[in-house]
Amino acid sequence: QVQLVESGGGLVQPGGSLRLSCATSGISFTIYEMGWYRQGPGKQRELVAAITGGGGTTYADSVKGRFTISRDNARRTMSLQMNSLKPEDTAVYYCNGRPSFWPWGQGTQVTVSS
Repeated sequence: QVQLVESGGGLVQPGGSLRLSCATSGISFTIYEMGWYRQGPGKQRELVAAITGGGGTTYADSVKGRFTISRDNARRTMSLQMNSLKPEDTAVYYCNGRPSFWPWGQGTQVTVSS
C-alpha cells in the first residue's frame, strides 16, 4: 500500500524558513522522479520542485533561489528547505511522484504571515 506522509509545516513570518519532509512507503522510491506540490487558497495544485532519482532538480520560477529539494534514497524520504518565505507561499504542500502517480497524502499546511 502506497503511503505518502508530509510533515514540517507551520506558521512562519515573512522572510522565515521551514523544512518539509516526505516519508514514503510502498513504492520503489529510488527509480522515480519525485516532486513537491502546493495548493494555495482558491488556486490549483502546482508543482513547486522536482528531483530525479539521480539528484537532478527543477524548480518553479516562483521559488528558484529560495527553495531546495533533496532526497535520501536509502531512507525513502524527500525534503524541501524553504527560505525567504513570502505570504504567497502560503499553501498546503504535498509530495508525490512526477507526474503524480499515487493517491495524495494529507499534506502539510504552510502559512506565511506576520
